[in-house]
Amino acid sequence: MIKKQISFNKFYKLFNLVSFSLIIISIILLFFKGLNYGVDFKGGTLIELRANDSQINIFKLRQSLLNMKLGDVNVKQFGNQNDYLIKFEKKNDNNPNFIQEIKNDLTKSIGPGFNFRRVENVGPKVSAELLKSGIVAIGLSLAAMLLYIWIRFEWQFSLGAILALLHDVLITLGVFSLFGFEINLSIVAAVLTIVGYSMNDTVVIFDRVRENLKKFSDIKIFDLTNISINETLSRTIITSITTLLALLSIYFLGGEILKGFSLAMILGVVFGTYSSIFIANPTLVLLKVSQKTILKEDKN
Repeated sequence: MIKKQISFNKFYKLFNLVSFSLIIISIILLFFKGLNYGVDFKGGTLIELRANDSQINIFKLRQSLLNMKLGDVNVKQFGNQNDYLIKFEKKNDNNPNFIQEIKNDLTKSIGPGFNFRRVENVGPKVSAELLKSGIVAIGLSLAAMLLYIWIRFEWQFSLGAILALLHDVLITLGVFSLFGFEINLSIVAAVLTIVGYSMNDTVVIFDRVRENLKKFSDIKIFDLTNISINETLSRTIITSITTLLALLSIYFLGGEILKGFSLAMILGVVFGTYSSIFIANPTLVLLKVSQKTILKEDKN
């Protein structure tokens, strides 16, 4: 006798409606508001500055840089309290003394008690290529996952997995668009990691669904998915919680530079766990997957 612990299938319609609404909102945000691309994708200059003088603070730095008319200026404190990350649009690509002039201007306005530890320049051509490569990388990863699931299971399972992945990626990007969080190469890496994590969680449940389909021929897919989710629930919870604990530690203790990456990962783990249960499995129910489907594919 199989004992059901939680009736996930009772909430399929409600959470599907919530997910659909979030996806529509995310698409609207991405279309009208767009994403806040960082220096990696927009082009510009990044400077890591260390202040040796306690009189230098983030407000003085920001005001001094704004007075130089460098375009959009972003100043963040990270690591030690005397370390600052400065990002701005580069206005003169043909001036070899550009960085030295900034140093001179800062010295005049805030004093000489600082040094540039790192300077990175990204031109518009390079940034465009990086953006294209990032999109291609995400697209190829989704295609590879689709192919893997199609070979490993059946086409109905692959469709459910891809819908779950698109759900996770779109809503994560929607959150970044809504709050204006910066999109850089580390975020692309986070999105690719989200794809892998979400797929791993989905495959574990799908594998149990497929196993139960062969074992219980008299149970409909609506109830069978619920049984399979409950049987793998402890594994899902333990994996998600331990991953979140590590990511939360990085978010709060890892400094400003790692906040964007860790936030994207936190959102990905939460949405990935959710979508494995309330997006991927309802797709199997909608497509009426049965034992006949599995046996037919096995024969082929």
